[in-house]
Amino acid sequence: MTWTVLLWLLIGIIIKMVMSPPSAVVGWIVNKIALHPKLILNEVTVTYNEHHLEEEEKIRFIDYFNEARLLKQYDVFPGNEKFFLHPETNVSPFVINIKRGKKDINIFVFCYADHVDVVKQFNKKVVSYRLRSDNLQKFTLPTMTKSKLLSQTI
Repeated sequence: MTWTVLLWLLIGIIIKMVMSPPSAVVGWIVNKIALHPKLILNEVTVTYNEHHLEEEEKIRFIDYFNEARLLKQYDVFPGNEKFFLHPETNVSPFVINIKRGKKDINIFVFCYADHVDVVKQFNKKVVSYRLRSDNLQKFTLPTMTKSKLLSQTI
Protein backbone atom coordinates (compact mmCIF):
# COMPACT_ATOMS: atom_id res chain seq x y z
CA MET A 1 0.00 0.00 0.00
CA THR A 2 2.75 2.45 0.93
CA TRP A 3 4.64 1.59 -2.27
CA THR A 4 1.69 2.51 -4.44
CA VAL A 5 1.24 5.81 -2.59
CA LEU A 6 4.95 6.61 -2.97
CA LEU A 7 4.85 5.61 -6.64
CA TRP A 8 1.83 7.85 -7.32
CA LEU A 9 3.46 10.68 -5.39
CA LEU A 10 6.66 10.34 -7.44
CA ILE A 11 4.69 10.26 -10.70
CA GLY A 12 2.77 13.36 -9.59
CA ILE A 13 6.00 15.24 -8.83
CA ILE A 14 7.46 14.32 -12.22
CA ILE A 15 4.29 15.43 -14.03
CA LYS A 16 4.27 18.70 -12.06
CA MET A 17 7.92 19.39 -12.98
CA VAL A 18 7.27 18.68 -16.67
CA MET A 19 4.12 20.79 -16.83
CA SER A 20 5.58 23.84 -15.03
CA PRO A 21 9.36 23.69 -14.63
CA PRO A 22 11.15 26.09 -12.29
CA SER A 23 12.25 29.38 -13.85
CA ALA A 24 15.94 28.51 -13.39
CA VAL A 25 15.54 25.44 -15.58
CA VAL A 26 13.61 27.39 -18.19
CA GLY A 27 16.27 30.13 -18.22
CA TRP A 28 19.04 27.57 -18.65
CA ILE A 29 17.25 25.90 -21.59
CA VAL A 30 16.50 29.25 -23.26
CA ASN A 31 20.14 30.35 -22.92
CA LYS A 32 21.32 27.11 -24.52
CA ILE A 33 19.22 27.63 -27.65
CA ALA A 34 19.31 31.45 -27.86
CA LEU A 35 20.36 32.97 -31.18
CA HIS A 36 22.01 36.00 -29.54
CA PRO A 37 23.72 34.62 -26.42
CA LYS A 38 24.57 36.66 -23.35
CA LEU A 39 28.33 36.49 -22.93
CA ILE A 40 30.06 35.82 -19.61
CA LEU A 41 33.34 37.66 -19.12
CA ASN A 42 35.35 34.66 -17.85
CA GLU A 43 34.36 32.38 -20.75
CA VAL A 44 35.32 34.62 -23.67
CA THR A 45 38.34 36.12 -25.39
CA VAL A 46 37.91 39.07 -27.74
CA THR A 47 40.40 39.84 -30.49
CA TYR A 48 40.64 42.56 -33.11
CA ASN A 49 43.11 42.19 -35.97
CA GLU A 50 44.47 39.08 -34.21
CA HIS A 51 45.35 41.03 -31.04
CA HIS A 52 43.58 40.49 -27.72
CA LEU A 53 41.64 43.41 -26.31
CA GLU A 54 42.77 44.76 -22.98
CA GLU A 55 40.62 43.97 -19.95
CA GLU A 56 38.74 47.29 -19.79
CA GLU A 57 38.03 47.26 -23.54
CA LYS A 58 36.92 43.64 -23.36
CA ILE A 59 34.50 44.39 -20.51
CA ARG A 60 33.07 47.38 -22.37
CA PHE A 61 32.71 45.42 -25.64
CA ILE A 62 30.99 42.47 -23.93
CA ASP A 63 28.58 44.80 -22.12
CA TYR A 64 27.68 46.50 -25.40
CA PHE A 65 27.26 43.11 -27.12
CA ASN A 66 24.97 41.84 -24.35
CA GLU A 67 22.83 44.99 -24.50
CA ALA A 68 22.42 44.85 -28.31
CA ARG A 69 19.00 44.06 -29.75
CA LEU A 70 18.37 41.44 -32.42
CA LEU A 71 16.92 42.88 -35.64
CA LYS A 72 16.74 39.94 -38.02
CA GLN A 73 18.28 36.60 -38.85
CA TYR A 74 19.83 35.89 -42.23
CA ASP A 75 19.27 32.63 -44.08
CA VAL A 76 22.53 30.69 -44.38
CA PHE A 77 22.28 27.82 -46.83
CA PRO A 78 24.80 24.98 -47.09
CA GLY A 79 27.57 26.04 -49.44
CA ASN A 80 27.35 29.81 -48.94
CA GLU A 81 28.80 29.97 -45.41
CA LYS A 82 32.03 31.50 -46.73
CA PHE A 83 30.15 34.60 -47.90
CA PHE A 84 29.09 35.26 -44.32
CA LEU A 85 32.37 34.29 -42.65
CA HIS A 86 34.53 36.28 -45.08
CA PRO A 87 32.37 39.03 -46.61
CA GLU A 88 33.74 41.35 -49.25
CA THR A 89 34.12 44.40 -47.04
CA ASN A 90 36.89 46.53 -45.64
CA VAL A 91 35.57 46.21 -42.09
CA SER A 92 37.76 44.15 -39.75
CA PRO A 93 35.66 41.99 -37.45
CA PHE A 94 35.94 41.60 -33.72
CA VAL A 95 36.36 37.88 -33.06
CA ILE A 96 34.85 36.44 -29.89
CA ASN A 97 35.95 32.93 -28.90
CA ILE A 98 33.76 31.18 -26.36
CA LYS A 99 34.85 28.02 -24.57
CA ARG A 100 31.97 26.28 -22.75
CA GLY A 101 32.98 22.81 -21.67
CA LYS A 102 33.91 20.92 -24.82
CA LYS A 103 32.16 23.42 -27.12
CA ASP A 104 34.07 26.08 -29.03
CA ILE A 105 32.01 28.91 -30.48
CA ASN A 106 33.45 31.63 -32.70
CA ILE A 107 31.50 34.86 -33.14
CA PHE A 108 32.53 37.42 -35.76
CA VAL A 109 31.18 40.93 -35.15
CA PHE A 110 31.22 43.33 -38.11
CA CYS A 111 30.45 46.89 -36.93
CA TYR A 112 29.04 49.23 -39.60
CA ALA A 113 27.71 52.79 -39.26
CA ASP A 114 24.02 51.79 -39.30
CA HIS A 115 24.01 48.20 -38.00
CA VAL A 116 26.10 45.34 -36.67
CA ASP A 117 26.36 41.99 -38.46
CA VAL A 118 27.14 38.93 -36.36
CA VAL A 119 28.23 35.54 -37.69
CA LYS A 120 28.24 32.69 -35.19
CA GLN A 121 30.15 29.50 -36.05
CA PHE A 122 29.81 26.32 -33.99
CA ASN A 123 29.78 22.57 -34.69
CA LYS A 124 30.30 23.15 -38.44
CA LYS A 125 27.17 25.34 -38.45
CA VAL A 126 27.02 29.00 -39.37
CA VAL A 127 24.30 31.36 -38.17
CA SER A 128 24.17 35.03 -39.14
CA TYR A 129 22.03 37.86 -37.81
CA ARG A 130 21.87 41.64 -37.56
CA LEU A 131 21.98 43.64 -34.34
CA ARG A 132 21.12 47.18 -33.44
CA SER A 133 23.45 48.79 -30.92
CA ASP A 134 24.51 52.43 -30.98
CA ASN A 135 27.34 51.63 -28.58
CA LEU A 136 28.75 48.80 -30.71
CA GLN A 137 28.39 50.84 -33.90
CA LYS A 138 30.45 53.63 -32.34
CA PHE A 139 32.84 51.34 -30.44
CA THR A 140 36.42 52.44 -30.90
CA LEU A 141 39.62 51.32 -29.34
CA PRO A 142 41.73 53.91 -27.54
CA THR A 143 44.35 55.59 -29.73
CA MET A 144 47.20 53.90 -27.88
CA THR A 145 45.82 50.48 -28.67
CA LYS A 146 45.15 51.43 -32.30
CA SER A 147 48.70 52.69 -32.78
CA LYS A 148 50.05 49.59 -31.04
CA LEU A 149 47.98 47.39 -33.33
CA LEU A 150 49.17 49.25 -36.40
CA SER A 151 52.81 49.11 -35.38
CA GLN A 152 52.59 45.38 -34.71
CA THR A 153 51.01 44.67 -38.10
CA ILE A 154 53.61 46.65 -40.07
